Amino acid sequence: MSDPTIRVAERVELLAAETSEGAQGLQAHRVTDTDELGREVGAVLRTSGLTLDPNDVDFDRRDDETMIINMGPAHPSTHGVLRLMLELDGEFVLRTKPVIGYLHTGMEKTGEVLSYVQGGTNVTRMDYVSPISNELGYSMAVEKLLNIEVPDRAIWIRMMMAELNRVASHLVWLATNGMDLGATSMMIYGFRERELVLAFFEKTAGLRMNLNYVRPGGVAADLPDGWEDDVLVICDTIYERTFEYDELLTGQPIFRGRMIGVAPITAEEALALGVTGPLLRSTGVPWDLRRSMPYLAYDEVDFDVIVGTFGDNFDRYAIRLNEIRESVRIVRQCIEKMPSGDYRSQDPKVTPPPRARIDESMEALIHHFKLFTEGFHVPAGEVYSAIESPRGELGCYLVADGGPKPYRIHVRAPSFVNMQAVPLLMRGGSVSDAITVISSVDPIMGEVDR
Repeated sequence: MSDPTIRVAERVELLAAETSEGAQGLQAHRVTDTDELGREVGAVLRTSGLTLDPNDVDFDRRDDETMIINMGPAHPSTHGVLRLMLELDGEFVLRTKPVIGYLHTGMEKTGEVLSYVQGGTNVTRMDYVSPISNELGYSMAVEKLLNIEVPDRAIWIRMMMAELNRVASHLVWLATNGMDLGATSMMIYGFRERELVLAFFEKTAGLRMNLNYVRPGGVAADLPDGWEDDVLVICDTIYERTFEYDELLTGQPIFRGRMIGVAPITAEEALALGVTGPLLRSTGVPWDLRRSMPYLAYDEVDFDVIVGTFGDNFDRYAIRLNEIRESVRIVRQCIEKMPSGDYRSQDPKVTPPPRARIDESMEALIHHFKLFTEGFHVPAGEVYSAIESPRGELGCYLVADGGPKPYRIHVRAPSFVNMQAVPLLMRGGSVSDAITVISSVDPIMGEVDR
């Protein structure tokens, strides 16, 4: 009669083989080489081989001393469809491996079969919490290839809408971070204030999310009547409420215990990993493309780049809370300085004729038909355009072959790059800290998987 212990072990091995992600998954020590092990625990960063702490890796640990478990992808605190494989020693995390791809939709490949006119409807869905950032990065790349000038009014409208979207994105982060830590009130308040911004987006663009509002050459429509009053109400309300959030969370003992000193990262580590946004600025590095490499009219407005000191969860929280206030400050200046004029380029290569002309002119009708069926042709070349999204540097790389569709489109998604920091942030922490780490990175899985 066979040993029942062996039969159980065989079944476990069989189940592990059926659910294995192969090389993408987290393997046992005995089948993981030292280089891979070093990368998994964050001792070696990037392929350049930068070694930060070569002696702090336990290569000789036996597999029977630890266990490998899954967190996600069907977990409410992995922000969608992120799967984390964790090696635990008791309740402490030794290794972490993010497994991605569950939301993969092939948006970059799809962009190669869509015309430049249609491309905005594709990229806006990558980061669905901050769609205007995607549209802006894409449109600026197309405009560089076309070498066209965007009217001043369109520039300021874009900047105002991008900052309102940054406010909405950070409000979602405050809401979901609060929920992850058990502060359910913050979930209610964060979405309540975000609703003000989305209502204005709907009034302006016709949609609350995935707007396709920022387009090559300008924006889809001018601001609606009474927009100044609407935006001032948003600014006044949200600015005042940030102090209520401050009072609710910042001094709360449980919140502070879960955030202060948890998951620190140094500036050297952050730079080696290539992370950007609040995750990088929490280490004290003042890198913000709005200030470091100004675009739109950011060099004409006053705002502060918020940085941290310790690179921990609390710094990342404080940065996003204060960035809401700075964005409100920028939006107020946009209201004061908003110029009159066209809201989109009048270059007939990229701009359809006015609606009234279509009823009067056969040429205008043909122009309109050609523009929305075939699209406009872009001169051959390649370009990279980057902006500061709520999660960091969002870049769009375009290759044009002279036709109406991109030959190649690639998006440098900040959520994807920042995900590299998760194993380093989780190392040595508890399983409960894993929840706060994922939240503090603020990944949007549509942008990670694209």
